[in-house]
Amino acid sequence: MNSLIKILTKFGLLKEDLDYHFVRASMVIIFLFFGYQKWFEYEAQGLIPYISNGPLIFWMYPVFGIRGASWFLGVSEWLFGALLFLGFWNKKLGILGALGSCFSFIATVTIIPFMPDGWAASAGGFPAMTGNVPFLMKDLVLLAASFYLLKQDVMRVSFSAGRVAPDRLERVGRQRERGAA
Repeated sequence: MNSLIKILTKFGLLKEDLDYHFVRASMVIIFLFFGYQKWFEYEAQGLIPYISNGPLIFWMYPVFGIRGASWFLGVSEWLFGALLFLGFWNKKLGILGALGSCFSFIATVTIIPFMPDGWAASAGGFPAMTGNVPFLMKDLVLLAASFYLLKQDVMRVSFSAGRVAPDRLERVGRQRERGAA
């Protein structure tokens, strides 16, 4: 195990903040590609079962129409991706991007219980996924990644402004006590 740790360290995989930057870059790429799809008719049609059954996004069809809803989502995804990208340099913009990302994935995760024929009756129903539900399940992980970025950026803005989060302050205090003992 020690040799594995040495190899990972040598290649820089245990470098401070590598995970944070990797998650941020991954989310930027996801929003870039998913946002791009929204500009095409095939995607506008493919979104119909999702938007129609989404308790937080169903309103988009009456307001924007099928193509307009797809374009609205595309613009939103590109905006969130751009804000997350700018978060590499400006954590306050990163917070805005992470908030938008969290909302985006909350909106899609809430579709899961309302998706018709989402659970395979032949396998006893829940938790046997079928149809569109398996595609939506990835959004649980993307929601967790969004929340991770939100937390990291809020903490970094707080630290740079001289405000330390209470649990972080308590942890630092415990480390000092152990070091003094």
